[in-house]
Amino acid sequence: MSALSVPEPASAPRDEWIGHVVVAGHRLHVAHRPGAPARVPLVLVNGIGASLELFEPLMGALDPDRPVVRFDVPGIGGSPLPWVPLPMAGLAALLSGLLDELGYARADVLGLSWGGGIAQQFALQHPDRTARLALVSTGTGAMMVPARFSVLAKMLTPRRYNDRAYRREEGAEIYQGESQADVDAVFSRAHPVKFRGYLFQLMALMSWTSLPVLPFIGVPTLVLAGRRDPVIPIVNAHIMGSLMPRATVHLHHGGHLGLLTRPDELGRVLEDFLDN
Repeated sequence: MSALSVPEPASAPRDEWIGHVVVAGHRLHVAHRPGAPARVPLVLVNGIGASLELFEPLMGALDPDRPVVRFDVPGIGGSPLPWVPLPMAGLAALLSGLLDELGYARADVLGLSWGGGIAQQFALQHPDRTARLALVSTGTGAMMVPARFSVLAKMLTPRRYNDRAYRREEGAEIYQGESQADVDAVFSRAHPVKFRGYLFQLMALMSWTSLPVLPFIGVPTLVLAGRRDPVIPIVNAHIMGSLMPRATVHLHHGGHLGLLTRPDELGRVLEDFLDN
């Protein structure tokens, strides 16, 4: 049985509900824009450490009639820390339960960076519930072409969320292809990140890979990648596109945060994919 909280005051659109939904004992912070009746919803799954608010730039670029669901995974943003780490399979099951509580049988699922792991796992576990898949700035988990060690080392800590000076000094290597002003604007929406919640996300990613089973993801898939992304080398997009039977690869000239720093340009790409 689910429990819905009283919606929180927010600067979100008037028709967007923001509150909490309890799924399998986890109190998830959720934003739900119902959109037009009978349309397939789009679920947005964010990157490591990132709360649902970071998707605000994209929200403004999407069709206002499109139902959209955003949520914070346990331990991030407004979702309390779980007692134990959850694997990708468990997180995908939580997403399925959330769709049940919101009354959706199927959904389009977009996974950004770390969130691409949940998106891929959801499509594998629930092919009947996955309409379309958008994999943005993401890879195949533990078995992928890695970033440079200096970039990986910076991704092992949530300091870029909690320390603006650190983000400006050390984040320049992570966020190549994005202006400092754009990066600051994205992170201005971020919640402080607790290390334990971040660690749980790292553990989920490091113990998971989709590489051997990509050919079994048969839904239409958009692989969206930045040519200047140092976090997920662009070769990973080509590998995913070649192994997934219905994948289309779209490359842009930005970096890892391109979807959030170029929402008008890449929002149109996403909308075209979802509508065709």
